[in-house]
Amino acid sequence: MAVWIQAQQLQGDALHQMQALYGQHFPIEVRHYLSQWIESQAWDSIDLDNPQENIKATQLLEGLVQELQKKAEHQVGEDGFLLKIKLGHYATQLQNTYDRCPMELVRCIRHILYNEQRLVREANNGTSPVGSLADTMSQKHLQINQTFEELRLVTQDTENELKKLQQTQEYFIIQYQESLRIQAQFAQLAQLNPQERLSRETALQQKQVSLEAWLQREAQTLQQYRVVSGIRVLSSQALRCTSQGARGSRERARARKRAGPSRAGGQIVLFRGGHVGRAGWEEGKAWAWGLVPGPQPCLPRPAVGRVLPTCLQELAEKHQKTLQLLRKQQTIILDDELIQWKRRQQLAGNGGPPEGSLDVLQSWCEKLAEIIWQNRQQIRRAEHLCQQLPIPGPVEEMLAEVNATITDIISALVTSTFIIEKQPPQVLKTQTKFAATVRLLVGGKLNVHMNPPQVKATIISEQQAKSLLKNENTRNDYSGEILNNCCVMEYHQATGTLSAHFRNMSLKRIKRSDRRGAESVTEEKFTILFESQFSVGGNELVFQVKTLSLPVVVIVHGSQDNNATATVLWDNAFAEPGRVPFAVPDKVLWPQLCEALNMKFKAEVQSNRGLTKENLVFLAQKLFNSSSSHLEDYNGMSVSWSQFNRENLPGRNYTFWQWFDGVMEVLKKHLKPHWNDGAILGFVNKQQAHDLLINKPDGTFLLRFSDSEIGGITIAWKFDSQERMFWNLMPFTTRDFSIRSLADRLGDLNYLIYVFPDRPKDEVYSKYYTPVPCEPATAKAADGYVKPQIKQVVPEFVNASADSAGANATYMDQAPSPAVCPQAHYNMYPQNPDPVLDNDGDFDLDDTMDVARRVEELLGRPMDSQWIPHAQS
Repeated sequence: MAVWIQAQQLQGDALHQMQALYGQHFPIEVRHYLSQWIESQAWDSIDLDNPQENIKATQLLEGLVQELQKKAEHQVGEDGFLLKIKLGHYATQLQNTYDRCPMELVRCIRHILYNEQRLVREANNGTSPVGSLADTMSQKHLQINQTFEELRLVTQDTENELKKLQQTQEYFIIQYQESLRIQAQFAQLAQLNPQERLSRETALQQKQVSLEAWLQREAQTLQQYRVVSGIRVLSSQALRCTSQGARGSRERARARKRAGPSRAGGQIVLFRGGHVGRAGWEEGKAWAWGLVPGPQPCLPRPAVGRVLPTCLQELAEKHQKTLQLLRKQQTIILDDELIQWKRRQQLAGNGGPPEGSLDVLQSWCEKLAEIIWQNRQQIRRAEHLCQQLPIPGPVEEMLAEVNATITDIISALVTSTFIIEKQPPQVLKTQTKFAATVRLLVGGKLNVHMNPPQVKATIISEQQAKSLLKNENTRNDYSGEILNNCCVMEYHQATGTLSAHFRNMSLKRIKRSDRRGAESVTEEKFTILFESQFSVGGNELVFQVKTLSLPVVVIVHGSQDNNATATVLWDNAFAEPGRVPFAVPDKVLWPQLCEALNMKFKAEVQSNRGLTKENLVFLAQKLFNSSSSHLEDYNGMSVSWSQFNRENLPGRNYTFWQWFDGVMEVLKKHLKPHWNDGAILGFVNKQQAHDLLINKPDGTFLLRFSDSEIGGITIAWKFDSQERMFWNLMPFTTRDFSIRSLADRLGDLNYLIYVFPDRPKDEVYSKYYTPVPCEPATAKAADGYVKPQIKQVVPEFVNASADSAGANATYMDQAPSPAVCPQAHYNMYPQNPDPVLDNDGDFDLDDTMDVARRVEELLGRPMDSQWIPHAQS
């Protein structure tokens, strides 16, 4: 759990101490609205005693102000107006306060976070380190941000070394041009008299020998340094080659010295127009490595450290770390964080918690894109330096390989961050409008929005999706026609997002494939393919991106929705990462299915009251046709897809899922408040209901879901008589509740007194009774019509009660619903005094109890044990 969430739960003195940490120097509102951002920054990585860290502190201050301004811009509505002004004021205040001393902001926030963590730790009486206060997600986010900071610093070092390389090479070229100028002067000496020529030739030879020795050393140094600056660690083979070349050069130089000086007119001209001539490349390599004769002195071993401030080994380690960190960071973000977000999005389709915002992921992907692009540009500049001065060696091949690697990394980043932010409906009905949103997380950073690409949506089958992932040719191979399937991506400046919103798509027709075995049309899976093409870096790289939606089941009639939802539920719940589209296991363990059912149940009923252990036992008994009442007995049992929604339950004409879905449907439409109140027991069978009621007083009832009718709910109550003790009312369905609500029906049945286990009925249901307006006795019907009243009656029970009472009128058949006032008969019949209503016409529970006890004495004739039909009069 995040520190701020725990800090808000502090009480007493700890809460006062926490509040005292804030003030004008740092308002508590800023901590509240930017809690996630603040806790994800690497405040501890800044050395407060190091002035060079001031740049990092300034960046954190700027980030804080930008986040506040962004938060303020997103506030809308009447309440958001004041908050918008307040947050904007805080942004300006913090900017003015810490602009000249950003280190103080870092010091302030570190002090606040430390004390919050201490207060929370003390409140929890924990002895674990501070790191355990944040959940795994927060710790991981902190690590990611720290890695980004490390990557930024390493990339900056590489940039500095590349600039030094460029300066060194430019100086080398100038000196080489000077060498060519000396060679030209040698040619002019032939025109002078021997004495003058000898004196000038000696001076030129000394100058040439010195200059060429320097050039050779620097050529070898540049060759080695390029390997490092190209973000490639020198291989041992390349190092051996360099060493051997240097030793050979020294030997040949000593031989030339013994032979005496010679003219240099035969040297190869490597520069043409300021660049090395490709025609002399092979000879140039030979000269650079000392393989051809010439007036060269003895060359020492290449002294890289003499020219460059940083040793090659340290540079190599930095560049190696850059590649390793880039790969590791991208793996964490794309293969862990983004995949987890997609998994949460998939589970949200089953009613799981929302997948969360993409803002944090986008910020990470944008940072990745920026660092990768910087490194790629460095490699391109290194390649340009090689073309400018082609010194022999494996440098070009190395740079080409590194360039290809970096290009692969950025390609993986771009293609992986083209995602579906809002999925299309997974049960898709033809000729029905639907929407979806796709988003490119790195679009803004790579300036893709400067030439907004178009996205196209098509529907393909499961088999076509498999072929697509295998890179098989599936061009123009679709399984249906979608209207309004093209959309241009739009850039939103305020949020920095590049997305395409498909608002009015419609599936015009669908082409189904041949089904396998017992597979029905509601088990056939399709997917929406979104694809686009765009370029980055001035058409330097062109990307074709594609992404697939979660599997969708296409239906043509509402009656197919039930079975289609089962297919989607099974796929969302049990899909494995990296699967072949859209493979799911045929069998899963019962606890896995329980988790999926509970998630779906709470979402559909919109209730925090999920399935209890007893509910799950009941469902297991129904599914496995078992009598065991211990949930542990089912933990090792597997449920197949056929058991779930292909084979009917024993003795029934419906599947397990169809029955469960019917329960959710009736709860969602008509009984949600009663389920949330705990007034519906629900998941018990008839015998279990009787066992629960056997020791309860007469008039105690419970509501349970019908075993025999999908979406039915029945009332079971206890009333001991000569014929029977337990009574079961014929199930009510959605159609019944659309006529008269459950609460009103229960109010009509006045012999139902207690809600199991012992709650007075009116205490539970009276707030849901439909009030009937009381009209004066002299009121006349409008237009000659009288108003009817619908009321729930159970004739068989009332008749049995009347016979038991010797045909005397009792409370049970005369008392109106508590929701109906005494004048509810609209003067059609004379008003009878009611012994359970007081003088004001209010319902009196004590009198009702007296009548109930009287009923116990009067009723005595037995009845059969089947359903008691109910009627509406």
